[in-house]
Amino acid sequence: MTNESKKEILLVEDDDNDAELMMVTLTEHNIANHIQRVNDGVEAIDYLYRRENYQDRTDNLPAVILLDLKLPRKGGLEVLQEVRSSDRLKHIPVVMLTSSREEQDLIRSYELGVNAYVVKPVSFEEFSVAIKEVGIFWLMVNTPPPLRS
Repeated sequence: MTNESKKEILLVEDDDNDAELMMVTLTEHNIANHIQRVNDGVEAIDYLYRRENYQDRTDNLPAVILLDLKLPRKGGLEVLQEVRSSDRLKHIPVVMLTSSREEQDLIRSYELGVNAYVVKPVSFEEFSVAIKEVGIFWLMVNTPPPLRS
């Protein structure tokens, strides 16, 4: 499978319940071929740069990064800033998925180049629908620029 047809999601989420719901929803609707979940921002950067536990992974970049805002060790805004400052990674769509309705978080996310900011709905059903719609748009409807290896 080529980089263009590979539909991999990097899910950066520290909450096990939210991560499980997202993974089940995306898998049930055949939205992604592979979902790689990491628990925090440091692990996300290690994954993207193939460091530490991810040295042996293939060099494919994810088609989209679903990024929680509030993460241990390195927050979502820091991860977003690193992704956008890298020539190799800066074109990967990043969707901030967060429970934060703080205007400053929203503004800062867009200042740093987030592609979308989605507040996690409280109800299970609404959350599932939101994840499905995010996945469908970013992996099936949107045409991203070619990713560099």
